[in-house]
Amino acid sequence: MRMSRILLSILELDRTVHEPARLAILGMLSIVEEADFLFLLKETGLTRGNLSSHMSKLESRGYITVSKGYSGRTPRTALAITPEGRKALGNYKAKMGTILKGL
Repeated sequence: MRMSRILLSILELDRTVHEPARLAILGMLSIVEEADFLFLLKETGLTRGNLSSHMSKLESRGYITVSKGYSGRTPRTALAITPEGRKALGNYKAKMGTILKGL
């Protein structure tokens, strides 16, 4: 792969997925049925505000679903990856693999 094609491929990456925090969130959600907000908070090391902001961006793109409820009397927020999110993550992984092979 020529360098100019590699650079163009990099520019074509899904920026929603490419951002490290969102990539980490999608990666974690891809291996579980759903994850609790507090679990993701602990695992990512993000602040509450940062995690909420990234959740909003992923949710607005249709990559995750966010459901709020209660576990007993304790509020609970659960996140799950959608089929669209799984596809976007798969496309991202494939494209990055191609880019890295070309370097």
